[in-house]
Amino acid sequence: MAPISSTVVITGASSGIGTALALRYARQGATIGLIGRNQERLASVAVECRNLGANVSVGEIDIRARAELMHWLEAFDDATPIDLLFANAGVMEGTPPGGKIEPPDAAYAMIQTNILGVLNTVQPLIPRMMTRGRGQIALVSSIAGFIPLPDSPSYCASKAAVLSYGLALRALLDPYGIRVSVICPGYITTPMMLRESGPKPFAMPPGKAADLICRGLEHNRAVIAFPFFFALVTRIGGLLPDRLRRWTMRPFRFTVSEPH
Repeated sequence: MAPISSTVVITGASSGIGTALALRYARQGATIGLIGRNQERLASVAVECRNLGANVSVGEIDIRARAELMHWLEAFDDATPIDLLFANAGVMEGTPPGGKIEPPDAAYAMIQTNILGVLNTVQPLIPRMMTRGRGQIALVSSIAGFIPLPDSPSYCASKAAVLSYGLALRALLDPYGIRVSVICPGYITTPMMLRESGPKPFAMPPGKAADLICRGLEHNRAVIAFPFFFALVTRIGGLLPDRLRRWTMRPFRFTVSEPH
């Protein structure tokens, strides 16, 4: 039986999948903690969730700010123990239009967000969930974690790290009654996706992605990868010999523009 997620915390809640998840759990009347950097968008999502009947708390926090995030999470958990935690916040960088390689400063900042930000989100709550003997953690990776893409090496590395970290946590925490799943979406129609040029096969809206994620969590799946066919092809592509893999990737080259 799936655990009851009456209290949910979501990082990266101000747009995309994070917003779609927040609205989905709000419809179920959950108590929700929303964490994000954009104050205006975060406030708007909070209003929508409250209008749907949810009890909402907001944290305008950059997940790279370890101490600030830990303080917020622990205070929230003290007041309302967290049942389900989404480490969803992430950013993307890659080769810019007209460039030859991803900008170093942007790549460093992305690694800090996508890897250290996940650690900052998860680590404060693991001992608490272990003590309670229950809880669920969902880490958002990407199908880019399955295959190295030459136009975004640091992004692929960060998402591969999240995938490996999540599966290791799953094995570690299962004896304590804590469920851990890694979410590996394909192309989702979000502002981040729109920064990327090139083909975007099987792109889907955030609402549909949220439905697939929640279904996977209810079934305690280790890896929730979608769309299924695209995820399967990507996994197989990552296992190909180097020269063949690079040849098959030629039609899928892309650039990543500056965020608006």
